[in-house]
Amino acid sequence: MAETMTADVAIIGAGPVGLFAVFECGMLKLSSVVIDALGEVGGQCAALYPEKPIYDIPAHPAIDAAGLIEKLEAQAAPFAAPRLLGRLVTAISGEAGDFIIATDQGDTVRAKAIVIAAGAGAFGPNRPPLDNLASYEATGAVQYYVRRRDTLRGKRVVIAGGGDSAVDWALSLKDIAASVAVVHRRAKFRAAPETAAQLAGAAGRREIDLVIPYQLHALHGEAGVLRAVEVADLDGKTRNLDADILLAFFGLATDLGPISQWGLDLAMHHVMVTPSTCETSTRGIFAIGDVAHYPGKLKLILQGFSEAAMAAHAIHPIVHPGEALHFEYSTSKGVPAV
Repeated sequence: MAETMTADVAIIGAGPVGLFAVFECGMLKLSSVVIDALGEVGGQCAALYPEKPIYDIPAHPAIDAAGLIEKLEAQAAPFAAPRLLGRLVTAISGEAGDFIIATDQGDTVRAKAIVIAAGAGAFGPNRPPLDNLASYEATGAVQYYVRRRDTLRGKRVVIAGGGDSAVDWALSLKDIAASVAVVHRRAKFRAAPETAAQLAGAAGRREIDLVIPYQLHALHGEAGVLRAVEVADLDGKTRNLDADILLAFFGLATDLGPISQWGLDLAMHHVMVTPSTCETSTRGIFAIGDVAHYPGKLKLILQGFSEAAMAAHAIHPIVHPGEALHFEYSTSKGVPAV
């Protein structure tokens, strides 16, 4: 059912940075509404890797992605921001102080400012060019994300890729899978140095089989049931790896979708912003998190949290023109009512 809503701020994206923007806006007594194309909050954290541990969230030596989303929801809960989920924003009109946002479900949201927290935009996996791939995807024999680690218990797992996802999941699965082999076309991994060192240590203890330098060549099985993954080295020599599951981690293909049609300054599928405010080239529209770009930008959740705070402070004079903002620390003022 189509909704008609009014709020101070429309936040497009319900990932971790979008949820924290609800909190930061609420702390400045700015009401917000959250819109997301996915049917649940959490963005990639919920959709792609809810059980993956995250190690660089302040005060949490380790927290899984789903746990982080749960805590962010609890933090934002006092501000009771409505959610329009399963909606794609199709059009934005108006100007700072009076924007109208339309969705593909017929919703209309009127807001004084907009925060784009859309992460990577629309995303999907980069698929390896292998014959009969679709039949194995249909049965789950080839996967690009791990939603529940326990579904791989006792399985022979082949992981392809050389980045953080490949290394992290190899380490996470080595104690529950029947076997774990990591296929990479070079000896050097692109993962964090500490986890790459852990991978090398696990390989040295024969807990993980490092298949280097090789790349995927073919899949062998029947009716979508995988028996082996064939790999080839740089000279074309092949070998077969026994496998029940192939996890292919070659990154995400991202698409800004309708965002690219909103007249904002873009660079390489990102929205350019002013670093001190996170405002885009259009007054009143801000971008934070992975979708935003400026010199020195780091694609870290914690930097997105900082950007949410900066954007909220920059939005306050748009919502309350001429009114001075007397900033107070949360330790002194608590959580205000919106």
